Amino acid sequence: MKQPRTQLKTAPAYFIMLLILVLDQLTKTLVRVNMEMYERIPLLQNLFGDTFILIRVQNSGAAFSFGFGSDLVNRIIFICVTVLVVGIIIYLLHYAQHKIQVIAFGLILGGALGNLIDRVLFGPVTDFFSMDFPDFIMERFPVFNIADSSIFIGVVLMIIDMLFIKDKPSPLPETGEHIEISEINKEL
Repeated sequence: MKQPRTQLKTAPAYFIMLLILVLDQLTKTLVRVNMEMYERIPLLQNLFGDTFILIRVQNSGAAFSFGFGSDLVNRIIFICVTVLVVGIIIYLLHYAQHKIQVIAFGLILGGALGNLIDRVLFGPVTDFFSMDFPDFIMERFPVFNIADSSIFIGVVLMIIDMLFIKDKPSPLPETGEHIEISEINKEL
């Protein structure tokens, strides 16, 4: 089994997590305080209409408003699942082998905790970014927030890591084998 990373090597993940958490909660608070529900503020327009807008919505489901029925059931399920996922990510972080994994885990943790705070304090999550890509498949891309973006980017980085970044072979033998220090020095 791989050895856990030291606090020094996991510190960047916790810094990224804290940065995302602060940005996420700050932007959500600004939206809740300054915008009415469903108020729209166009930020970028093109020939096809409003490409990028701010719109305040409350999402009691998961990504793309996916849910299980009542708001209370959603709230309980998503809080429990998020706490479980955060615990697993923190555990995995301490065994991360690449910098990209540390960054990805920090992004995922920050986003997950940002949305968890909303669920615990308010029930639904505040979403406010709305984008439209002229793809003619869907009218608009689902509304999202900083936390959602952070989770998405973290997952993309993990996929890149799994597909394209290879582990360096260890110069040390697998457990159970015995090797003299002089043999390691010869190899180096």
